Amino acid sequence: MGLIFVAKSKNLQSWGGDVGLGKNLYKLGYLEEGTPEELLAAGLAGETDWQLIKSQAAEGVTEEALLARLGRKEKMVDPTYYPRIRNAIGIVKVNLGSVENSMRIRIALETNQEPKDIKVKPADVAQYLINNALS
Repeated sequence: MGLIFVAKSKNLQSWGGDVGLGKNLYKLGYLEEGTPEELLAAGLAGETDWQLIKSQAAEGVTEEALLARLGRKEKMVDPTYYPRIRNAIGIVKVNLGSVENSMRIRIALETNQEPKDIKVKPADVAQYLINNALS
């Protein structure tokens, strides 16, 4: 059984803000074997400060299929345009407005009330990315 995970890097997010991508950059990945912690400790996209936000078991999927599904909703960063990220696939530029709207709809359906204030946290972004990649 495989594992889908979402991670973030402060250095990559800072770089994204500097080059015009925005600071909401996250890595969505899929592993058949091993743990995300081992992969992240080795470094991705030229950074070694990755933090695992969320992981979830997933069966019968491939990383390419997950990224293709997620690419319909969110903008995937093309590694060929940015040599600094060193051909790392799965880097996603997240629109926090979409995450907030998704949370509003989910909360409204669960409670039958409109939520007052929503503050999007990295864990919310991770769940949003995993849900969209799996559906």
